[in-house]
Amino acid sequence: MLVRFGAIKQEARRLLYSDLLPRLRTLNSNTVSLSCCISSDATTAGGREGSGAEWTDDILYLDESGGVISSSRGLRATEPGLDSHVMVGDLRKPLSPPAAAAKIVEIARRWRWGPDLHSHLDRLPFTPSPSHLHLALAHLSDPESSLSLLRWARRQPWFSPSDDSYSVILDRLHSAGDIDSVLSLFDEIVSDANMTEGKTAFPSALNRAIQYLALDGRMEVSFHCFKKLRDLSFNEFTTQTYNSLITLFLSKGLPYKAFEIYEAMEASGCPLDSSTFDLMIPALARSGRLDAALRLFQDSKSRSAARPGFPIYSALVDSMGKAGRLDAAVGLYREMLASGYKPSVTMYVSMIESLVKAGKLDAGLGLWDEMKAGGFRPNFGLYTMMVEAQARCGRLDLAATLFADMEKAGFLPTPSTYASLIEMHSAAGQVDPAMRLYNSMIKTGLRPGLNTYTSLLTVLATKKLLDLAAKVLLEMKAGGFAVDVNASDVLMIYIKEGSNELALRWLRFMASAGIRTNNFIIRQLFESCMKAALYESARPLLETYVNSAAKVDLILYTSILAHLVRCQDEKNERAIMDIMSVTKHKAHWFMCGLFTGTEQRKKPVLSFVREFFQQIDYETEESAARYFVNVLLNYLVLMGQMNRARCVWKVAYENKLFPKAIVFDQHIAWSLDVRNLSVGAALVAVVHTLHRFRKRMLYYGVVPRRIKLVTGSMLKMVVAQMLASVESPFEVSKVVLRAPGDSILEWFKKPIVQQFLLNEIPSKSDVLMHKLNVLFPSSAPEVRSLSPPKPVLSRSHI
Repeated sequence: MLVRFGAIKQEARRLLYSDLLPRLRTLNSNTVSLSCCISSDATTAGGREGSGAEWTDDILYLDESGGVISSSRGLRATEPGLDSHVMVGDLRKPLSPPAAAAKIVEIARRWRWGPDLHSHLDRLPFTPSPSHLHLALAHLSDPESSLSLLRWARRQPWFSPSDDSYSVILDRLHSAGDIDSVLSLFDEIVSDANMTEGKTAFPSALNRAIQYLALDGRMEVSFHCFKKLRDLSFNEFTTQTYNSLITLFLSKGLPYKAFEIYEAMEASGCPLDSSTFDLMIPALARSGRLDAALRLFQDSKSRSAARPGFPIYSALVDSMGKAGRLDAAVGLYREMLASGYKPSVTMYVSMIESLVKAGKLDAGLGLWDEMKAGGFRPNFGLYTMMVEAQARCGRLDLAATLFADMEKAGFLPTPSTYASLIEMHSAAGQVDPAMRLYNSMIKTGLRPGLNTYTSLLTVLATKKLLDLAAKVLLEMKAGGFAVDVNASDVLMIYIKEGSNELALRWLRFMASAGIRTNNFIIRQLFESCMKAALYESARPLLETYVNSAAKVDLILYTSILAHLVRCQDEKNERAIMDIMSVTKHKAHWFMCGLFTGTEQRKKPVLSFVREFFQQIDYETEESAARYFVNVLLNYLVLMGQMNRARCVWKVAYENKLFPKAIVFDQHIAWSLDVRNLSVGAALVAVVHTLHRFRKRMLYYGVVPRRIKLVTGSMLKMVVAQMLASVESPFEVSKVVLRAPGDSILEWFKKPIVQQFLLNEIPSKSDVLMHKLNVLFPSSAPEVRSLSPPKPVLSRSHI
């Protein structure tokens, strides 16, 4: 039989001639060399032709030119069934397991995979056994060849699955990074596994497959395999398998899935090792499950004699501190020190932050000093936090010291650090430190924030440092901030403090800098100037208010009228009247028409008043109209215009501005309530209402049991003084003037009362004439006073 080599590379020929052929000639009974591999095809074929008989032909090994290199007797199997023997030439030799495994390894290394490998394995001169397969897999380093060899063996009748074989192949696949083949092999192992009460013959292989999938980061796949085995009631998971899954889920940011694996681990009774504790305790602590983390921490100390690791202490201290459980955090910190661990700078930072945020500044400072004594240098963030915390708590001296240390350490303070110090010094009214910090901040090139500017402007305005505030405001404007609101806030500070001169100076500065304010603040400053009798300054403010299209409402006009009522200087009265004309309000034209004659206004007073009050929108201006009536009646009474005042009161009552003032309780009691009226309005209301009561009693014959004038404590004496001038029967109590109806009826019949109620408040001459008529009765008709009306009260009473 001839075996001709094909085209072989020069290097292969050199190796073949120099090394392998001498081995072929010296083949012994215990070694299967490459010559066996080369002659296996011919041997098998010859064996088949001779039906197991010995070969008589030699095998010739030829070179490329056809020359004979060597010849020898063929290696072949003996009788069928004798799987542990082969024929070497004419001799029948036993085949050892290592030799059989070596033969399989050589074929697998030569052909590696595919049909060629399988066909050569099928023509082996012996029948392999599972032990041969395991030895071969143990010596094969190529994962592809190992997996292909296993796939071939699975189809053989002698194949018996082995946990060790599967484990070896899984190791090879994992080392080669062929995770897809690991998953495929896992499915094959599961199909071969015979689950009996949760146990199988391949627990190690199944655990290895899940571990390798988890180590490669195949989260969904590894969890699917884990769940698949659990559904098959597999209960031989190892601690390392659980740990690999927990590690995977924690690395993927899914702690809740890691907790699920941990709970399954506890339920299965699988023992926990140090790796489990190192994984789970920090994870539980960082996820907020602090009680569970503490329980597991205590469990780890009771189960293991070894001390817990530093990462466990670090995670517990950090989580306890951030959760506000400072006592537990400090206790763990002290326990860690007693265990021989030295705190890291991260732990110091975490502890100091927790203590400072909880307001325990002294404890935080203690750790700060301990940290510096331990050789650690506080970082930038820690310096910033400490300075800001001390500043916020009002400990400005200590904050300034830490701030100086921070600068000496080479750290540039952040804008927030500067801001907190400036704001707290400003809040404390310390202008000099606040300005020093502000100037330092500007020199370092940092830009102050809006809150920093606001706090600084507030303290400068409060200290009445107007020029310095103007400088800061201009710098704020140059920095790109909208300064209108801040400038208006400073203006409001001066207005609320009553510093009208400073407010006017600041307003002039705003105008020169092109900064506008709103109409509300202009109105507030105008009203403040009116209260301070700065009428010359108030007039331009009102002109600005009117020219900016702001609406001068009835309340503003009434407030100006109230100043006119209280004014006692003729020059100031003219100034106030001039200001009233600037408003251009319809109430001003009403006032002008009210004091003119009938010929000029071309209608009676009552009609004129009714026409004005018909123009008021009572849904939106009812309270303003009520305020206007009170002030106007004050003014009319002071001016002695009683008839005009009674017309205004009559129309106001008709329009239900004072709906509950007059009450008729049939024949029992009639009352007038003037508690919510001004002095002038109360006097007019009393005169007008008593006139109505007189008409009802004299003309209709209705006499109540009593009449009450509810005045309150403020108006009681004013009304009583007016009625006493005409000898009224009203008795004065705490808040009410009352009299029986019969006495009032007799009093209404007196001529002076008639004059008093029909016309106006009687003058002193009228009162004197009445007294003379009482003392010296005369049949002459009553002479009515022709003297001009005089006010019954001075301005000081209004």
